[in-house]
Amino acid sequence: MFEQPKNVPADNANTPFSPVWDSQKVWFVGAGPGDKELITLKGYRLLQQAQVVIYAGSLINTELLEYCSPEAECHDSAGLNLEQIIRLMVDGVRAGKLVVRLQTGDLSLYGSIREQGEVLGEHGIGFVSVPGVSAFLGAAAQLGVEYTVPEVAQSLIITRIEGRTPMPPREQLEAFAAHQTSMAIFLSVQEVDRVAERLIAGGYPADTPVAVVYKATWAESRTVRGTLTDIAELVRAAAINKTALILVGAFLGDEYHYSKLYDAGFSHEYRQA
Repeated sequence: MFEQPKNVPADNANTPFSPVWDSQKVWFVGAGPGDKELITLKGYRLLQQAQVVIYAGSLINTELLEYCSPEAECHDSAGLNLEQIIRLMVDGVRAGKLVVRLQTGDLSLYGSIREQGEVLGEHGIGFVSVPGVSAFLGAAAQLGVEYTVPEVAQSLIITRIEGRTPMPPREQLEAFAAHQTSMAIFLSVQEVDRVAERLIAGGYPADTPVAVVYKATWAESRTVRGTLTDIAELVRAAAINKTALILVGAFLGDEYHYSKLYDAGFSHEYRQA
């Protein structure tokens, strides 16, 4: 990911405390789920030194901009289209400035990185991705739960329902529900009633526990718990209609089995039973 700049002594070019960033590329940084302290150390250092920051103002916690230099140019991309965003990036890079594109959560989930990267490539500009903490991880930490519970669920499905972006034919909720494993559903709380109906139709028992987490890890975060039968009514009563995750599965319930990892009767490479 990091390329050693020319003419910079190796002993101080990329130490943990004095990194030298490549300003000929755009640095895409995952902002984390909301809590401004849940950005990576690398992302934090990039914000400190960035000269141009283009941030997703409708989604990220703008307190993250407090890490930026007072001289940094900060642009809210909420009202911009792709062409306008790219122009800010290209102009910054060509002016020799360190450009950071700050996006919510982790870049690999619903991040639209590919389309931005392809257009940057047309201008002869590369990019580097710095991962972030996704909201599904922040929500689990906030609830104190594990998606993978021994003998209950050992897989996690991350998905959404179709909106303006259609779903591939084999990725319908009903098909995923047949597995009855843990599920984190993004970008779908505005249709939570339809989500619940389709999950039941696909195979989840109607009494499967559900948690809807609004703005996970933010100061104003709220959680609504119920089952597939009543979660839609509870969410409507809480007036939650956006910026929320729907978590579904038996991992939210009472059933639990201890793992073998710390079982005194279980031998492994580092311990004899």
